[in-house]
Amino acid sequence: MKLRALDRRTFLRGMVGGSAAVLALPLMEAMLNTHGTALADGNPLPTRFMTWFFGNGVKLSRFEPQTLGADYPLSEELQPLANVRDYVTVLTGLQNRCEKQITHHEGMTVFSGHTMSEIDQFTLFSKAGGPTIDQLIAAKIGADTPIASVHLGVSKHVSVMDSGTTMHVLSHKGPNEPQYPQYNPQEVWNNLFGSFVPKPDDRLLRVSILDAVRDQTTALRKRLGTLDNQRLDAHLAGVSALEKKINTLPPECTLPDKPTENNQDIDGKEPITAVNDVMSDLLTYAFTCDITRVATMLFHGGAAETVFSEAAQSQSHHNNTHDPGKSAQQQVHLAVVYIMERFASMLEKFKATVDIDGKNLLDTTIVYCSSDCSEGLSHSISRQPIILAGHGRDKLIYPGIHYQATPPPGAAGNTSDVLLTCLQAFDPTATAIGSGNPRSTTPLTDIHGTSF
Repeated sequence: MKLRALDRRTFLRGMVGGSAAVLALPLMEAMLNTHGTALADGNPLPTRFMTWFFGNGVKLSRFEPQTLGADYPLSEELQPLANVRDYVTVLTGLQNRCEKQITHHEGMTVFSGHTMSEIDQFTLFSKAGGPTIDQLIAAKIGADTPIASVHLGVSKHVSVMDSGTTMHVLSHKGPNEPQYPQYNPQEVWNNLFGSFVPKPDDRLLRVSILDAVRDQTTALRKRLGTLDNQRLDAHLAGVSALEKKINTLPPECTLPDKPTENNQDIDGKEPITAVNDVMSDLLTYAFTCDITRVATMLFHGGAAETVFSEAAQSQSHHNNTHDPGKSAQQQVHLAVVYIMERFASMLEKFKATVDIDGKNLLDTTIVYCSSDCSEGLSHSISRQPIILAGHGRDKLIYPGIHYQATPPPGAAGNTSDVLLTCLQAFDPTATAIGSGNPRSTTPLTDIHGTSF
């Protein structure tokens, strides 16, 4: 039974070490209308969007599914997505129509529909040619949440050869407005959930935020029904577990002064799996608490010097992709499997998180995943693959399918068609995306869901 209506932006507040602490709440029945079909203020239930990037492409022969349609079998490199298979649509054979090529830079057009700008091929310099898809969506729905969009990164070992912002930043409002990713989970935690920054060696500031808001929590319980109190218990338990994870992460995850190899690693190795897991947890809570509905994740950069030591590799992934030798190409394959395992880990967290209306976060989110090329060895942007996960409240097809552009690959299909489809899921009035050759005015209707 629903008791007194509760504003969806209710926060619990307290003090920690002389600083204000603020804890967001998940969406609850007390925040909905009497039918449970919209928020109490009449706005629709939230739908989220995020992009997820990994560098240097895939091994197409081991990535692309062998059949089309809803019954496609997962390929070797897609096998890690088995637990979320129904939520995954794979798009292959599409052409990135970027008008210029520098190696790797042109691949980022797949996230914007614009050819990069201010190009210097000799210094490998460029800037984004226009806004990325996440910022177009944030411009439409960002005002509905306290934070319009959040931008996260995992591996900090970015390219030392490329310059400008195209290769170092996934999200752009425009050529001169890069939205830099945050690599430090503690900083992300502070920005999303609290107003203080916990210092790794300061015991006072490691006092639980839950303790700081205990009195307000007790008062809030009296306003909630049985089911909402159960949701609150589950939410607070999750926040407690998340705090413990963040506080046990070593300071090696701290964002360095410059986004290069000068960060501190653990015995010379990045803790990629641990950071990816915590960042995924943070996104899960940010979406559940409706603090933001738009996010980007730069898992590792294009042409990056990332070494996947946790996949038993000792050479940078970028170097392996450019080595035609059989052994190196096998390492590329194993690295792609490892990358897809990390992507799957986040998606599985989304699937396991129940939203206010009984759906899970994959039901209420669209995740757009791609790379900067189809294969690193060739730098090709033909057949550049895209993965869509989740369906955004039936805006995209469910269960997912394998869609392939009309053969021969590269002669048909436009990656920007997928961008326009995603944009229209949040802004039905949008008629085009991008500019120049990459521009699209034709959404990919084959992946429309029942509520599009």
